[in-house]
Amino acid sequence: MPHLSPQIDQPASPYLAELCEQLADRAPLWDSTQSWPRESLQACAQYGVFRWFLPKENGGFGWTPREIAAGYLELGAACLTTTFVITQWVAAVKRLLASDYEAFNSVRQQLLEACLRGESHVTVGISHLTTSRRHLERPVLRASAEAQGYRLDGLSPWVTAATFADYMLIGATMDNGEQVLLLVSTRLPGVTVEPPQALVALSASCTTSVQFENVFVPHSHLVAGPRPDVLKTSRSTGTGGIQTSSLALALAQAAIAFLQQQTGQRPELQKKADQLDQQWQVACEQLMQMADGDPVCSNEDLRTDANSLVLRSTQAALVAAKGAGFVEGHPVGRWCREAMFFLVWSCPQSVQDANLCELVGISN
Repeated sequence: MPHLSPQIDQPASPYLAELCEQLADRAPLWDSTQSWPRESLQACAQYGVFRWFLPKENGGFGWTPREIAAGYLELGAACLTTTFVITQWVAAVKRLLASDYEAFNSVRQQLLEACLRGESHVTVGISHLTTSRRHLERPVLRASAEAQGYRLDGLSPWVTAATFADYMLIGATMDNGEQVLLLVSTRLPGVTVEPPQALVALSASCTTSVQFENVFVPHSHLVAGPRPDVLKTSRSTGTGGIQTSSLALALAQAAIAFLQQQTGQRPELQKKADQLDQQWQVACEQLMQMADGDPVCSNEDLRTDANSLVLRSTQAALVAAKGAGFVEGHPVGRWCREAMFFLVWSCPQSVQDANLCELVGISN
């Protein structure tokens, strides 16, 4: 896949292009609930991808937010499914690292070492604390305090990689409204992982719901809380809300690169490809400035532009591919389906409104 060579600093890894070539070759395999990107995730572990996100004192490479964002652009363009699974690993690990509970230290260190070796996988189930199912009067997942820990009952509705994860960072709400974050083994009695959901795209991420029935979690596995709005008040690290925009721009990069390939035989596409490329370059520069802590726009504005660009570029690629792109197995058709994911994945209301206005042809 040709790269668009944006005017940004590339990650400090001479092996990233080699890894991405492997990921792109395998990407068509990960397109159903019957598949799981095991080989791609193992390759990422072997190439040190999981170490990007950890500080050096925890066995990581200590990559800067800019380097991580640039790395996401490359990984996401090669295989969005694998990269999405990694983002959920990162979401869990960031909060594990942010925990300041001394009793959790040994548990965290053992898990991180196993994860970095590719021998264990951790994911996150916290969407019900923010957007998913918050409208219900009774919390969808409840935690009850006991002398030695917490008891979980209920449902975590969206857990990526739940079928293959060894641990989950789970959020739950107590009767007094306070919330806790707990590290839960998928093998504990009372934990039931439902079959993976068949999604429009990214089905191989094995995203599904997890049931908890009288599940006991000891104090040593308490990551944060109890406190109100534990996700807002927990100390965490990372690039904030830009990783989703990074993945949207990564997928747009793949589609624009396809258009550019087509211009060799079809010069009439050149102007269209150049226009999308220019828009992509501008969005990437904004992304990098935000990663550097010098934002030129809000997270919501960047996400709105990234969503618009990924939808338009993938559909433009489909137009260029013609009927061949509509045949199952062609990457352009998969990219079009994957682009729709950004309309629903961690999408703030303001972004939804802006994207909907663009889709129906009215000003926001």
